[in-house]
Amino acid sequence: MISGVTNYLSQHPSIVAFRWSHTQSWGSTWSFLVTSIAFYLIVSVMTHLFLCLLVRRGKPVSLGPIPALHSLMMSVVSAIIFAGILLSTAAEIKETRWFWRRTKTPFQWLLCFPLGTRPSGRVFFWSYIFYLSRFLHMFRTIFSIFKTRKLTFFHLFNNSILTIMSFIWLEFSQSFQVLAILFTTLVYSAVYGYRFWTAIGLRSACFPFVLNCQIVLLSCNLVCHIGVLTLHFMKGGCNGIGAWVLNSVLNGVILLLFLKFYVQSRRKKFGRNGEIGKDKDL
Repeated sequence: MISGVTNYLSQHPSIVAFRWSHTQSWGSTWSFLVTSIAFYLIVSVMTHLFLCLLVRRGKPVSLGPIPALHSLMMSVVSAIIFAGILLSTAAEIKETRWFWRRTKTPFQWLLCFPLGTRPSGRVFFWSYIFYLSRFLHMFRTIFSIFKTRKLTFFHLFNNSILTIMSFIWLEFSQSFQVLAILFTTLVYSAVYGYRFWTAIGLRSACFPFVLNCQIVLLSCNLVCHIGVLTLHFMKGGCNGIGAWVLNSVLNGVILLLFLKFYVQSRRKKFGRNGEIGKDKDL
């Protein structure tokens, strides 16, 4: 059974023969990306305004089991992507190591793709699936608006930028994306699993679980970005370094906004002696 799952997630012909193409891959054009982000922002803002105008102030709107089912689906999808890219990475390293083994170790390859790498094959197939999953994450914004009646700039910015970055990873065969997807999907599978757990009425953690997961994810990304920069200058260049610079700037902005939110949350905690970070969005 394990062998069958491994073959299906890393050896399927559709995965092995994948190629990122503007004509063959759905959602692979810049126009689609810009349009979809704009649509997400407009729908989120309009939903927020609609509730503020037509629903009694402060009253949450129940969506029944839909948010819980969405959390369960996202947890499963994230776990599948994690397993798929992990197995595919192992297969890619085994088959192509002869090409770069004199200059890189497997860990260095994960951080720094060789110059000339094209967005095709197993790893980029799962990177493409991760990119598509970003649109499923956007539904979380709508659920949050209905539940809390609040819409924050950080929430909209974070979801939009992460979608743009996942597109850039594919478009420019950017280095570092494998580890980024592994870390992100691992955290997402745990966070969304926890949200499903609490949504069906089971006991929540005695500490801000989601917030701690965010801190771990941002810390891992920061360390990896330092590693990419080091390898780029030590090993003669990493593929997609221009896109990586943009990625780093956007990650830095997200980190600053997150730290601002974290400080504000701590102040509220000490001011009200309440819990923080129980269900904040990634």
